[in-house]
Amino acid sequence: MITQVFRKTMQIGVLLSLLTLVPTMALAMESSDCKSCHDDTDMVGEELMIEALTFDQTAHAEVGCPACHSSVTEDHPDDGLAPSKASCAECHDGVSEEYVNSIHAENASCNDCHNPHRALGPTAVSGQDMNLQCSTCHENVEMQAKHAEWLPQADLHISTLPCITCHSASDEYVISLYIIKRQSGTPFGGFELASYEELNELSGGKPVQELVDINADGYISLAELRMFNRDSQNKQLRLQGMMTPENVSHDFRTRNDRWDCSFCHASGPEAMQVSYLSLAESDGSFHRVSVEKGAVFDALYGTPDFYMVGASRSSALNYVGMAILAGGMVMPLGHGTLRFLTRKNRKDEEE
Repeated sequence: MITQVFRKTMQIGVLLSLLTLVPTMALAMESSDCKSCHDDTDMVGEELMIEALTFDQTAHAEVGCPACHSSVTEDHPDDGLAPSKASCAECHDGVSEEYVNSIHAENASCNDCHNPHRALGPTAVSGQDMNLQCSTCHENVEMQAKHAEWLPQADLHISTLPCITCHSASDEYVISLYIIKRQSGTPFGGFELASYEELNELSGGKPVQELVDINADGYISLAELRMFNRDSQNKQLRLQGMMTPENVSHDFRTRNDRWDCSFCHASGPEAMQVSYLSLAESDGSFHRVSVEKGAVFDALYGTPDFYMVGASRSSALNYVGMAILAGGMVMPLGHGTLRFLTRKNRKDEEE
């Protein structure tokens, strides 16, 4: 009898629990509901505008809006309640612990550097965009002057290296190649990272990747890099290389080996062997295409804007150098040979 009463009580309890959950489940919002309003500036304004196309490429899109804004119901915004916001540490506890112990933690929160609705992984962000995050606090001219106190060609280093390459424990470096475009349209104008719209126009309706990936096989050979650099139609374009990390650290301490020039400039480090062409997408992200190993070493044709002293090699320059050395040896060898062959004549003349 007691067992039957207990079972009956349990059944009633489960039923009441389900009835309690039903209204909550019915009131829950889906990510698609959120984007239907927040992707429209006229409806929510600039401050609350979220580009759905960009957000859909983020890892946050996979967990959905309710994961971070759990209090939002289908009555939002008419209910007048402010949406709840999850703490980054709830998911990124390891990163949070690392960052709390860094020098940046006293001056900036996660949202000061990362927009959660645009957050992408390090391989989907350009090296230039990485540095833009730093430049919101660290003014570029000031940083160049500070680095120039000890670093040769500080402006060149800062423009071709993400700050986190040296100022963090980020690791697994590769060379990311970006298409840069002369913005002024004149032979003397400066180069800037080419946008998706610019590359799309230049590709003439073909996939942007095929500007360099000539045979469209999803792999870029050294021969294709040379063809791109030699093509007269690409006079306004160049390839710029940046040494970018695959894994990003948030401790922001300059490692001792970063003060050593050989960290980048040693002859033949593994990072110099691996490179990717990184191309802008319409959603603001970047996708990578594998490039044949050794592109960085081909100084004249691979990456003209990424000449690594002590690392870059050029077969053409090797031949020129050999010709110069050979030419330099002609005179002493030729002179010595002639003197040897004519030694008897000189002796007869002396007698």
